[in-house]
Amino acid sequence: MNEFTIFSLIGLKDIIDILLVATLLFYLYRTMKKSGTINIFIGVFAFVVVWGIVSILDMKLISKIMSVFMEIGPIILIILFQEQVKRFLNELGSHKGWGFIASVFRHRSDNEDAKKWIMPIVYACMSMSKSKTGALIVVQRQLSLESYENTGDVIDANINTRLIENIFFKNSPLHDGALIIAGGKVKSAGCILPVSHDTSLPRYLGLRHRSALGIAQATDAIAIVVSEETGHISYAYKGNFHLKLTSTELEHALSNLE
Repeated sequence: MNEFTIFSLIGLKDIIDILLVATLLFYLYRTMKKSGTINIFIGVFAFVVVWGIVSILDMKLISKIMSVFMEIGPIILIILFQEQVKRFLNELGSHKGWGFIASVFRHRSDNEDAKKWIMPIVYACMSMSKSKTGALIVVQRQLSLESYENTGDVIDANINTRLIENIFFKNSPLHDGALIIAGGKVKSAGCILPVSHDTSLPRYLGLRHRSALGIAQATDAIAIVVSEETGHISYAYKGNFHLKLTSTELEHALSNLE
């Protein structure tokens, strides 16, 4: 009888409400974890829990002080973590469950066309790896990289191996920045990317690797790095790093992006 009374008080609307909140918290947790700011997420969550307990216990003074922070807190968090918020919304919108709806608003992908730009990138990375020429190549996927393109010099040229190698030639004025590829074209070079502050990244990895991880945390792009010190080829995707790749592994990764 008691069980019937408890469950009778919980309607379908309440169940949906709980599931939606749990889903949002899960996505926020995963996004913050990938960006290396999980401790801030835990701190904010703990603050909300304490505020709830204080409100229930009707502790008026501390409750009033914490309520002020709760009013301005969301605005401060959005300003501080705008890149994480952007990534969260992008992941939510590009989730596989929305695939049918999303297909209505974007063109159907053509795998054979995609392969045309894969091999020039792979060949360029192989050549630069042998000569230990540092490089950072970012390939756009669904989320636009226009704001990052504008930080560099516009090229808007067809993708070819020689062009990529010339851009990252040591005496080139564009070799220190990132090369952005979008829509099957080299869009910009010498671009500035957000730098990841993820403490789990090995210390021997330099600024190029941290920038690659930074853009992979902020967007759904794939960022390829050729190390100037070792010649190793690596890539960052969905907030994760894959180190010391062979040319076959790089080609496979580019060909099988989710």
